[in-house]
Amino acid sequence: MRKFFAAISRNLLSLVGAAATTAAAILFLAMFAFEATGIVETGPYVGILSFIVLPGLFLGGLVLIPAGLWLQNRRALKNPEGGGGDALPVFDLNDPRIRKGFFIFIALTTLNLAILGVAGYKGIEVMDSTSFCGETCHSVMEPEHANFIRSPHARVGCVSCHIGPGANWFVKSKLAGSWQLVAVTFNLYPRPIPTPVENLRPARETCEQCHWPSKFVGDRLKVLTHYEEDEANSEFKNVLLLRVGGVQGRVSRGIHWHVDPAIKIRYRADEKREKIGDVEMTLPDGTVKMFRIAAGEEKGAAKDPAWRTMDCVDCHNRPTHIYRMPQDELDGALLAGRIDRSLPFVRREGLRALQGAYASHEEARATIREQILSFYGKNYPEVAAQKRDIVTAAAEELGKIYCINVWPSMNITWSTYPNHVGHQNTPGCFRCHDGEHKTALGEEISQDCSTCHTLLAQEEKDPAILKQLQP
Repeated sequence: MRKFFAAISRNLLSLVGAAATTAAAILFLAMFAFEATGIVETGPYVGILSFIVLPGLFLGGLVLIPAGLWLQNRRALKNPEGGGGDALPVFDLNDPRIRKGFFIFIALTTLNLAILGVAGYKGIEVMDSTSFCGETCHSVMEPEHANFIRSPHARVGCVSCHIGPGANWFVKSKLAGSWQLVAVTFNLYPRPIPTPVENLRPARETCEQCHWPSKFVGDRLKVLTHYEEDEANSEFKNVLLLRVGGVQGRVSRGIHWHVDPAIKIRYRADEKREKIGDVEMTLPDGTVKMFRIAAGEEKGAAKDPAWRTMDCVDCHNRPTHIYRMPQDELDGALLAGRIDRSLPFVRREGLRALQGAYASHEEARATIREQILSFYGKNYPEVAAQKRDIVTAAAEELGKIYCINVWPSMNITWSTYPNHVGHQNTPGCFRCHDGEHKTALGEEISQDCSTCHTLLAQEEKDPAILKQLQP
């Protein structure tokens, strides 16, 4: 061993490798201990340093040590007069000194493998964490992360949906991540980031690990509250009975009929899946129906010749990173009381402020605040004086609403990422149920609204149905 360490010390490359390995091992073990005991909180950058950079340095150092010794031995062979030896060392385990050195080598190798194993496990854990996905590439993924943490799936890890179980998709995602790293490093990424619908894993392998589309859900009551742009911000409600349905016995019905395992629906569409071309439906009895758009009315729907089997994300295309429209955000803020409804015309003025064009979030917050305060100061001075805190809180909430949905730095506006659930702000259901998709015999894809919902109250201030349902 003394000869081994002496050989390393005479070789700059091996010496650098030994120093790098030793330093990386000490720092890694220290960071691992600090993280395990809670002394250091592992964030995205600490995790990258501790469990990706340091193990990489450790492994690189291990490679340099034998590489330097090999080069040194090669130089010695070329210069026998300088003390060159055999091409390969001879290990005689009958020699006690060599046997002792061999066991030390095995012990050190075992320790190195243990360090690399722990580092590999922790490295994968870090790379699969939500903080790594959403906060490491701050400017790129900040919009997605900001909308993720307020979504229904905020406590579900990114990898559960974007990768799912199994090694195959894990490897694919890491290979794709290599190019993403290059794109971020050299500022090559597009703005806005396109929704990766063309390479998403099928929902049956991700969403359905938790959700069960064939389960019979039945009907669900949905109350939609919105406010008028009058002085009183008048409240109106729409009450729907959504026929979510599912499989009941052997008969499937309602909205979830579309993903009944016994029924297969395929379609062709543009790359964003916003314009649907041919639709093929295969029923449980084997009957196949092909719905096509009339010639000349295709509207760019079938540019992609590939067929796609319909699944959850064709309707629930924004299950997590949900960007809402300004009117919906305002209605939600008024309903929740984050904006005081007693402020006259706050719905109208708030919408006007949200729809303005701003170069940055900082400009948006400042300008929206100025617009709201100016409006009440000029038109309702008593309100501005007596309810200054309420007016200021409304202005700040409007700024938050804008900054969570619109990102000028990434060219994200109110309509960049449409949500296809329903048909309020986008064609949604009407991408297929549009009256234009027909079979050769003239049969259309149904446009019967009662198939999916029943309207119990429309634009009513105090719907009778809600009174009847109150205990």
